[in-house]
Order: sequence, then C-alpha cells, then structure tokens
Amino acid sequence: MHFLTAQYNGKIFVGLTDESQQYVIDLHQTEKVKDGLQTLPHTLMECIALGDYFMDKAAALRDWVLTHREAPSFFYKMEEVTLLAPIPRPAKNVLCVGKNYKDHVLEMGSEGDIPEHIMIFTKAPTSVIGDGDDILLHEGLTSQLDYEGELAVVIGKEGVGIKEEEAYDHVFGYTIINDITARDMQARHKQFFLGKSLDASCPMGPVIVHKSAIEDPHNLEISTLVNGEVRQHARTDLMIFSIPEMIATLSKGMTLEPGDIIATGTPAGVGKGFNPPRFLKRGDVLEVIVEGIGKLTNKVN
Repeated sequence: MHFLTAQYNGKIFVGLTDESQQYVIDLHQTEKVKDGLQTLPHTLMECIALGDYFMDKAAALRDWVLTHREAPSFFYKMEEVTLLAPIPRPAKNVLCVGKNYKDHVLEMGSEGDIPEHIMIFTKAPTSVIGDGDDILLHEGLTSQLDYEGELAVVIGKEGVGIKEEEAYDHVFGYTIINDITARDMQARHKQFFLGKSLDASCPMGPVIVHKSAIEDPHNLEISTLVNGEVRQHARTDLMIFSIPEMIATLSKGMTLEPGDIIATGTPAGVGKGFNPPRFLKRGDVLEVIVEGIGKLTNKVN
C-alpha cells in the first residue's frame, strides 16, 4: 500500500493510493461513511504509530471502497488533490546518512574520505516540503544550492539497541527525499546543519510505500533529473552502509520512534561534482525517481 497526506477542498487527510498513483482514497472520510465513526488519527505519523491496527484498518477500508466506487465523497482522482509531504512536519530532525555511495565520495573528495563508520547529520523539520512545492533559492544566503536524490526509510516501531537482524521489524516503509544543500554554507560553517536545513530544502514524497511492497530496498534504481537531464543514476545496492546497519547504529542509545525518517545517502552526480560545478538556479525543475516508489518533482523558485 502507498500512503500519503493530501488536501481536498481545504481539508487535510491521510490517503491511500496504489502503484499507478492515479486515484486517492480518503481514509478518514471512508471510515466515517462505512462505519459511522472515525478511529484513525488525523496525521499519517500518528497512524503509523498504531502499527498493525492501522494496516488492517487501511486494507479493510481500501477493499470496501473498491466495491463502492460510485460514492465520490471519499474517492478522488490524483489531480483533484494537493499533495503534501507524507509527514509534513516530522516530530524530530530528519536523520541523514552522508557519504554512503563510493562514487559520490570520490566526486567530492578522494579515497581517503570513504568513511569507516556511518556519518550522520540532520535536517530541521521546518525544511520539509511536499511534491510540487517550490524549493527556495535563498539568494543572499547561498549561491551554491545543490541537489541530492535519496531513498528514505520511515520507522514504524519504536526501538533502542536494535540488532541488525531485527532492523526491518522496525521499518514502516520507504519514501523519496531530495536533500537540497547549500554547499558554500557547509564550507563556511564547517558543519552540515545550517547548509542542510534551509526552509524548503527537504522535498519529501510523493508517498510512503509500505515495506511489504518493496522486496529489497537495496535493489532499487534511483535517478535525479534537472530540467529533464539525468544527473544521478545508480542502484541502491551501491550503498556503503546498509539500512540494517543504519538502524542498528542510530538506535545505540537513541530511541527510534514511529515516523522518524532516515535519508540513506545520495549517489554520484551532484552539481558540485561537475567541473565546473552546476548549481541550481531559479526555474530549474528537479525530479527524483526511485523504483517502486514514484517520482518527486519540485521547482526552484
């Protein structure tokens, strides 16, 4: 199942779609019509925290809707709704893994920069935007705005000290993130947070795909296009550190909670890696495509 957060006629709701992403089921309205009550929370993050109850309820509502397509009050065409980020305001910073593809490490530095241990930085919750939203150019703050297309993991079950072999038990699903970065701010401040946390610098979406629909998250094609030109193209099996390693490392002494988001790193082909660099400019259209999840599209403004 593919989950999303969307807006229809001013109302924000938790939605469900399929792989074609041509229609949206309003889970809140469906439950109200079908059962005469509403037990599902108003946000996808809260729904995820319900665990199996949410999945069972969503599946039941989906099956009911598919036999009641004539009722338009809870079944919309995708073009009729406005997509938000699946988790529009994460409870905590987005956790990001740096230097997790060898070729990306080399385009930014040398063999000596390949990490021995997982490198973690974060992006502020206020940086998150949805599919179709504008990435802000932030003229006056940066002249080196860059893109980084990434697969992201969404945690579904709380845990601390999670073992690698149990890591997927704590995963809800997967989404797409574009880790927009101000390279000059990174260099100037000698750390990542400010250059990674500008408003509207974390496009996310368009959906969260439940883990049951992704057979192997380390066998997915990932691409980033700028104005239709392919800049990044790789497979997730090229990650240096695996998703179970990420979860095990992050959860050592730090509790991971439902709705936490882990961006797994970006492959080679970022703007700074070109000679001369090819940083973003106003009007650029960015598309990040991850196999099995969909396409995240944003314009620089």
